[in-house]
Amino acid sequence: MKQHNETPAGPALEAIHAELVPIIDRLTVGQEDVPTRINNLALFRREAATDPCDCMVEPSIVMVVQGAKQLLIGDKGYVYNTRQFLITSLDLPAKSQVLEASPETPSLGLVFRLDMNIIAELIAQNKLSPVRERASEAGAYLGTMTPELLEPFGRLLRLHSAPDDVAVLAPLIQREIHYRLLQSDLSARLWQIVSAGSQSQRIGRAIDWLKSNYDQPLRIDDLAAHVQMSTSSLHHYFRQLTAKSPLQYQKWLRLNEARRLMLSDGIDAAGAAFQVGYESPSQFSREYSRLFGAPPRRDIEALRSRSAVA
Repeated sequence: MKQHNETPAGPALEAIHAELVPIIDRLTVGQEDVPTRINNLALFRREAATDPCDCMVEPSIVMVVQGAKQLLIGDKGYVYNTRQFLITSLDLPAKSQVLEASPETPSLGLVFRLDMNIIAELIAQNKLSPVRERASEAGAYLGTMTPELLEPFGRLLRLHSAPDDVAVLAPLIQREIHYRLLQSDLSARLWQIVSAGSQSQRIGRAIDWLKSNYDQPLRIDDLAAHVQMSTSSLHHYFRQLTAKSPLQYQKWLRLNEARRLMLSDGIDAAGAAFQVGYESPSQFSREYSRLFGAPPRRDIEALRSRSAVA
């Protein structure tokens, strides 16, 4: 299997970045997060550095073409700029922070949702040999950006000027991106993520179950049996990969869904609490205040005020 190019490729990268900056700049003017007509691809723009902001990250590759960002998972930070890219392998509660940005030189970049099935197919269909490097289990990784990986993203973005070509060419380019990732310095991590029976895959199954059943009572023994792990192993690897216990993860899902119900659907706090699985409104209010820094009603009023001003 061809390995990533370890030779410095600064000038080539700079040339591709110089092409991508005006494209993303044009597509994001006046906006922060912009979906595109291409499935699984979104763009972002920030014109000032920010404090860490709560977010849920999906299995994705995130890259900046201008500026710098940081993802915080628990107490671990992943700082990346134009020379690194970030891969997240699970649905993770995290905090995102913009480190370098200004109105004159905004932080610009993209988020591309990964399809682990495509990676597994590429490995099987092309009989790619497993890498010998032993990879650590984690929920996020930093990789070294190369021209070979960045260039197909340029072709994907240029499809915005040729919408009739998107249906045919976008899937081909997206498949190439997954292949290029298998040639990057994160090859071992990607192999590990898609390997049947790996701890990452089992924790991914546990997360899928929690997302589908967040409003149900959680029995750790049942969840461990569902993903074929011991209870102690489930706790250990779940916290290692997500910086939370399964119960904390479920609580995070519940509280964020309750916040969405109150903000978007106008449901009151007690109704939202019961709908997401809480039996005690007072417990819900305490845990909500602990996560979001204010009681439900005051938090929702503040969010609506900020939205009205914007």
